[in-house]
Amino acid sequence: MKRALWTLAVLLSHWRRHPMQLATLLIGLISATALWSGVQALNQQARTSYDRAAATFGGTRTAMLVASRGATFAQKLFVDLRRAGWPVSPVLEGRIQIEGRSFRLMGIEPVTLPAEVGNAPAVGKDSLQAFMTPPGEMLVAPETLADLKLTEGARPEASGASLPPIRVQPNLVPGVLVVDIGIAQSLLKMPDQLSRLLVGKNAGKRPSLESVTGDRLRLIEPDAETDLERLTDSFHLNLTAFGLLSFFVGLFIVNSAIGLAFEQRLPVLRTLRACGVSARMLNAVLVLELVSLALVAGLVGLVCGYFIAGALLPDVVASLRGLYGAQIPGQLVLKPQWWFAGIAISIVGALAAAAASLTKALRLPLLATAQPFAWQQAQRRWLTYQSALALAAFAAAGIFLWFGDSLISGFAVLAAMMLGAALILPMFLEIVLSIGQRQARAPLGVWFWADSRQQLSGLSLALMALLLALAVNVGVSTMVESFSRTFLVWLDGRLAADVYVNAANDDQAHEIKAWLRERGEVEAILPGGRADTQLAGAPIEVLGLPDHVTYRDNWPLLQSVDNAWSKLRPGNAALVSEQLSRRMHLSVGDRIEVPASGGSWPLDVVGIYADYGNPKGQIAVNFAALTRRFPEIPLTRMGLRVAPANVPALIAALKEKFSLDDRNVADQATMKAESTRIFNRTFSVTAALNAFTLGVAGVALLTSLLTLANSRLPQLAPLWAIGITRRRLAVIELLKTMSVALITTIFALPLGLLVAWCLLAIVNVKAFGWRLPFHVFPMQLLWLTGVAMAAAFAAAALPVIRLARMQPASLIRIFANER
Repeated sequence: MKRALWTLAVLLSHWRRHPMQLATLLIGLISATALWSGVQALNQQARTSYDRAAATFGGTRTAMLVASRGATFAQKLFVDLRRAGWPVSPVLEGRIQIEGRSFRLMGIEPVTLPAEVGNAPAVGKDSLQAFMTPPGEMLVAPETLADLKLTEGARPEASGASLPPIRVQPNLVPGVLVVDIGIAQSLLKMPDQLSRLLVGKNAGKRPSLESVTGDRLRLIEPDAETDLERLTDSFHLNLTAFGLLSFFVGLFIVNSAIGLAFEQRLPVLRTLRACGVSARMLNAVLVLELVSLALVAGLVGLVCGYFIAGALLPDVVASLRGLYGAQIPGQLVLKPQWWFAGIAISIVGALAAAAASLTKALRLPLLATAQPFAWQQAQRRWLTYQSALALAAFAAAGIFLWFGDSLISGFAVLAAMMLGAALILPMFLEIVLSIGQRQARAPLGVWFWADSRQQLSGLSLALMALLLALAVNVGVSTMVESFSRTFLVWLDGRLAADVYVNAANDDQAHEIKAWLRERGEVEAILPGGRADTQLAGAPIEVLGLPDHVTYRDNWPLLQSVDNAWSKLRPGNAALVSEQLSRRMHLSVGDRIEVPASGGSWPLDVVGIYADYGNPKGQIAVNFAALTRRFPEIPLTRMGLRVAPANVPALIAALKEKFSLDDRNVADQATMKAESTRIFNRTFSVTAALNAFTLGVAGVALLTSLLTLANSRLPQLAPLWAIGITRRRLAVIELLKTMSVALITTIFALPLGLLVAWCLLAIVNVKAFGWRLPFHVFPMQLLWLTGVAMAAAFAAAALPVIRLARMQPASLIRIFANER
């Protein structure tokens, strides 16, 4: 034990003599742990919110009965099932508007609510009487109360009726209003109608469902994964992929720092072995030293990860709300498991980064440890193996591309392709540098290329990190720019009206329409409506479009039959969104059966249109047909065609006449600007992680150059001795670094474009259901090339400056030492 402690003390003395190396090692571990744990904190926060939503009075994790045809069914079926011994509880859902804002209204019956339903105890005990007896209570989440800008106990109005007094329930999901089912039936104008029945767990015998209700109801089993989790899997997988990439790039820094420390401690390792310390004990002490450093770095990295997550959380919340409608709290709440996982990932990462060096230290003979370049020489024989592994990775990418049909397989294609590119990079550089050496004629030029080849073993990991970071930056930036260009064109088609109005209720909507008909500047009033239903067990939106030239000329159709808009008029045809068509394998000419209030609604698919950013499937039908099939929906939305010069005056008159605010009336330009702002914020998380990854790659290159700086002196000292100045040597070293960085960048550009194609053609399609056109942006590629070269210059600056300022005595000593 005493020998192990003395050995540890000897090894730790190295860090006291080389604090820069210790800082580099800790920075690598801290950055890797911080980025990984920050991403995991964001994912954990979101998934906790999904669990919260799933437990809201019986989400997808509770068995339920729904109508076989249509969106609702008669309340009598609930009575029949209760009498037959079924432990069911009724639920009615719909949407209401409060001051022009739409909320999900849920009516429940707390007496029969199954005990296992998530938030039932908060209703079912102390306040049961207040909840059920007039005027009742309306349960809301704290976030919803803040959005309404009301106080607890207030009674807002919806559709001309006063809602029950508000009571806050902390565990409720935002955006949901919970009332007694009788109140919900009155507010939604759906007497004696139910949306679903929650089924409790009952060990007793009960008759079959068919014997009680016939074929009018069907059972949906509980699901361990919510619809929201399935929808957002792609977003979280994207974050995790970025976190993992940043983690690995950080480990490259750790690998370089550990490699330098091992090389500089070779005489010490040799002496310890000669003094009787076994190779096994030496490695055990090295592992103990590494784990101790990883514990310290892990704790600091977790704190940094918490701040990173806190900084990115608002943008993640905006992204999830904009893309999927997910409501995520704006405050970070972390579980103890997150802290333990962060420490564990730091230790595992450090051991993984040091595995090669530890293995070589264990296996190299005693005298071999005294050879300064044993590490670099040992690396060269792996070049052929790396190339073979690269070819295997490319083959795996082809297999995943050909046979895969899921989001995971899409990311597997990306991972295998990027792994193959990283592994083949050293061979690619070796070939290019060999060509350069053969083309050189001057002795110094031949040495320049030959010495660059010799440096590859020490720089390869850092260059791999730079390659991956650049490829991801090119790929993601190209995807975002392609999406941005397509999104703006699509937005012009979807927001074709000049002014949009959202009345507080149907009565106000009638008054506004009557007033608008008297206004000469209003060229057309375009009514709109929206209904929610389910198709093949998944929620969809049914959009009502008026038969007007505005929509016929601007709606973003991707495919359609001839005279598609004319075929919408009778009410037996529909346009479907691209994501719904992909999800249900629909094509033009197919027929679908849509559950409606009056029963099943058969519709022929006459067109497919783009609907970017909508988490639900959507179909568009004739507005008049929608109001016939869903008579209960609010008809408060309308668009107006107005000459641009008359828009400001009309909006001002609407606000003054009907007491509307900016949430209820907006012009096209304002809505486009807001949509663009949300779009840009959605991808700000990606941009931040891009910057983090590229920054970490730059630090990895810096540490590799620092690692090589001392070992490079035996190659540079003879050149100085024959008359080449230190300043010129520094310029040569800078040019060598910039050359290999430029070659890596040139290799990264086509790889990044291939990454962009995979994201657009594979990952986006599987994740969201839509495919975006692929565009190449030359100026963006030039900009990223400049950024990469600037990062390489910054990384090379410190070693080059140190070389230029090195004292001649330091170079002379090279000829006297054991090197």
